[in-house]
Amino acid sequence: MEFLEGGAGMPDAWQRLWAPHRLGYIKGENRPLDSNDVACPFCEIPKKDDRDGLIVYRGNEAYVVMNLYPYNPGHLLVCAYRHIADLTDLSESERNEISALTAHAMKVLRKVSNPAGFNLGMNQGAISGAGVAAHIHQHVVPRWSGDANFMPIIGQTKVLPQLLTDTRDALADAW
Repeated sequence: MEFLEGGAGMPDAWQRLWAPHRLGYIKGENRPLDSNDVACPFCEIPKKDDRDGLIVYRGNEAYVVMNLYPYNPGHLLVCAYRHIADLTDLSESERNEISALTAHAMKVLRKVSNPAGFNLGMNQGAISGAGVAAHIHQHVVPRWSGDANFMPIIGQTKVLPQLLTDTRDALADAW
């Protein structure tokens, strides 16, 4: 069998870093695509104890949890307890608590890991990129200079230097 240079089975100059945990997410793991699919992960997480659920903080109407598929170390989600999809369907007190928890999450992340900035956002609807479109959640993504290197662009891989449980413990302790 003849191989082209760099073809399957042939050595090349590339090193590979495998991130198999991402494949589950890409294939839809923990992402209900419609109401008949798997149970909503954001409704199931609060039923777990904090460490197993990666919950950093529980409020009255919302909670803060580590993103199981983070863009960066310390990537948090602020989730309403109530299973609703749209920002406009939140009560005023739910919106206020999500906003307050987001601001406090930024303070805690600054204290624990000193990011240079943040990306904050809600993807409203599957078409906008929401992985779990049926349950509203706010992303709090800490950012550092140089955190977007060649790995995500070329290798479609994000290197995370700390286990989620270790990050969760540090953030929960600082909360």
